[in-house]
Amino acid sequence: MDYQVLKKNFENHRFQTSYFETKEEAAAYLKEKINGVTVGFGGAITSKEMGLYELLGENNTVYWHWQNPGRETLLKAQSAEVYILSANGVSETGELVNIDGTGNRVATSIFGPKKVYYVVGKNKIAPDLPSAMKRARDIAAAKNAVRLNRNTPCAANGGDKCYNCNSPERICGVTVIVERPSTGMEVEILFVNEELGY
Repeated sequence: MDYQVLKKNFENHRFQTSYFETKEEAAAYLKEKINGVTVGFGGAITSKEMGLYELLGENNTVYWHWQNPGRETLLKAQSAEVYILSANGVSETGELVNIDGTGNRVATSIFGPKKVYYVVGKNKIAPDLPSAMKRARDIAAAKNAVRLNRNTPCAANGGDKCYNCNSPERICGVTVIVERPSTGMEVEILFVNEELGY
């Protein structure tokens, strides 16, 4: 991961950026920055691997549908002051790509919270936007379909790639490319020099 390239291109697109060698350093940074507020989580293996729900729950009110399933939790997460998620693909040229089935994660990442934090492991980085989109679909979405045991061709084939199916259980219904922070929203990307999530 060439953080200087990422920093230059993302900050040129009005994002804030930070760099950490380990997920523990990134988690400690978030705990220091986020205190006494409501925090929503998007579905992210990265957040689970970092233990962020438990860590930030010590000093904040946290909402995550992976911990408390249901629409009510999704709506509370959507109206939180701070939102934390990862990205399915990140281009070195300065764009974030996410694919969603329900839409809660992508919707909240572009409207609602005062501050959004993306936590991005080095495995999510791709050279440009087309390759970031391909990574999001063929790697992240396919692996998530396997994890969720969905009845889709990608899951049936071990998450090898996207088949652009029309299954009712398809999890890649909505794709969002964030090129700049939405008006009135602060977005910070935490780049972590480890592999995190899918």
